[in-house]
Amino acid sequence: MKLKIVVLAKQVPDTRNVGKDAMTAEGTVNRAALPAIFNPEDLNALEQALRLKEQNPGSTVGILTMGPPRAAEIIRQGLYRGADTGWLLTDRLFAGADTLATSYALATAIKKIGGVDIVIGGRQAIDGDTAQVGPQVAQKLGLSQVTYAEEILKCEDGKLTIRRHIDGGVETVVAPMPIVVTVNGSAAPCRPCNAKLVMKYKHATAPMERTADMPYAQLYEERPYLTLNQWSVADVDGDPQQCGLSGSPTKVKAVQNIVFQAKECKHLTASDADIEGMMKELIGEKIIG
Repeated sequence: MKLKIVVLAKQVPDTRNVGKDAMTAEGTVNRAALPAIFNPEDLNALEQALRLKEQNPGSTVGILTMGPPRAAEIIRQGLYRGADTGWLLTDRLFAGADTLATSYALATAIKKIGGVDIVIGGRQAIDGDTAQVGPQVAQKLGLSQVTYAEEILKCEDGKLTIRRHIDGGVETVVAPMPIVVTVNGSAAPCRPCNAKLVMKYKHATAPMERTADMPYAQLYEERPYLTLNQWSVADVDGDPQQCGLSGSPTKVKAVQNIVFQAKECKHLTASDADIEGMMKELIGEKIIG
């Protein structure tokens, strides 16, 4: 069975390096001040997509991402691992989007791509930790969804069999396609980049990344596959009022980098008296209870 798979992937700021310049005056993330990485759980999702491609000859995997022109690096990283194509949503009107505006933009792009059997992405992005975008995309597209997936076990008869993590254990579910799946970080890690694919796609760029004096300019006429798909709000027939800050009811007040330092420590034994005393102190300080 040939599948058309779209992987939702995001270039995120490395939250291990949050500093005083992490936020802009408008309350959005200052991405220029932070190193950019491939969202970890989106890599887990990419691996599941690539496994489906291998199990179903003739299938294709595309990377869909939204961000500034430099976010095209996420598409290149996907191509290096075995993806077939990608789409970059980039437009000033997309900037500052919360989960509602992001899911709207992604859903309109998926409609433009058309004929998608499986939309798959990470459970959540490390710069927001909301786990809302995947389910919101499913709702906007009117598709079934399975969240917290750890492995897609098989695909047959137009259905996916998926093992997912739940509180206290795991469960196996069967769901019809087309479908949206979000994948946990506990799923299989993504394969490394393939050297041959790196050599093939290392000069792949989106049009907005190019400059007049950049080397290898002639390659883009000789090798059309090196030109990545780049779409604006108008290209996906989006409503500007539902994109970016205009379509985002969520406002971030501040981001702080807090370092915990121990000011006091107590050594307790395992005796009943020490444990009872600790519990009384915690309850008295309203730390628990």
